[in-house]
Amino acid sequence: MTTQHAIVTQRLTKHYGEVEALVDLDLQVEMGEVFGFLGPNGAGKTTMIRTILDLIRPTAGKASVMGLDSHEDSVEIRRHIGYLPSDLAMYPDLTGRDMITYFANLRGGVDRGHVSDIADRLQADLGKKVGDLSSGNRQKVGLILTFMSRPELIIMDEPSTGLDPLVQREFQMMMREVAADGRCVFLSSHTLSEVQRVADRVGIIRSGRLVDVEFVDDLRSKAIRTVELQFDGLVDASVFAGVPGVREVEVAGHHARMSFDGKMDHLLSVATEHYTLVDVSTEEADLEEIFLEYYRDQEKVGT
Repeated sequence: MTTQHAIVTQRLTKHYGEVEALVDLDLQVEMGEVFGFLGPNGAGKTTMIRTILDLIRPTAGKASVMGLDSHEDSVEIRRHIGYLPSDLAMYPDLTGRDMITYFANLRGGVDRGHVSDIADRLQADLGKKVGDLSSGNRQKVGLILTFMSRPELIIMDEPSTGLDPLVQREFQMMMREVAADGRCVFLSSHTLSEVQRVADRVGIIRSGRLVDVEFVDDLRSKAIRTVELQFDGLVDASVFAGVPGVREVEVAGHHARMSFDGKMDHLLSVATEHYTLVDVSTEEADLEEIFLEYYRDQEKVGT
């Protein structure tokens, strides 16, 4: 199967009585990317995933997954995806290895060598009963189950729960490899710091409504950062007065320090028109702050 779009939703809506869990969600996720779906707990992330997988039915709107209708073709869709829910349930009396063997046989076509490679990369202990494993080690078993069939689309809801930093780094590499292979990862999380290292684009959801969809680099470029420029001569602050995004310029001798929320190439172009640039240093914006700013802005809109 080949399709340009991994996930498409059109005015997807889900109400629980008077609670609007999803409202007119229009979203398009492409093959060949890692897409981060961000929002605090209760924002509608899990509802969206369960709806597009036909685990619950929408109140209105529709969705397609891998070019297939999410309801009419739900069985066929499952042949092409790997899914890790936030509340993965497993058989506590089976070992991790038994769990993987059971589901590999159920699915068919799983390369056991590939399974072993994933287990090694995640440092998974498959010899113990699942019920005796820590939350992090249970999560590793879930990740193996999700990746083992090399699915065209991987959908994960809060997948890094309990993973130590070294394993998280390996997991992030695995996600990038999926995208590099032309497949897709849809990663739902409430922690932007987890997503920013691996995602190409992010969608931000609040109270069931999609606030924005951005490339991670564009999202970062919107944030205020501190830029310090060093030149080979004395600097005049007025040079930077007309540069979009520049504010609070402080000049001391050969140095200029400023707050900046624009495109770096424009700033550097202006700087080098007037002076010889010796050094540049920046304090990168924290995307977590950008994320929170979206919510502060929305709160202001709602008041």
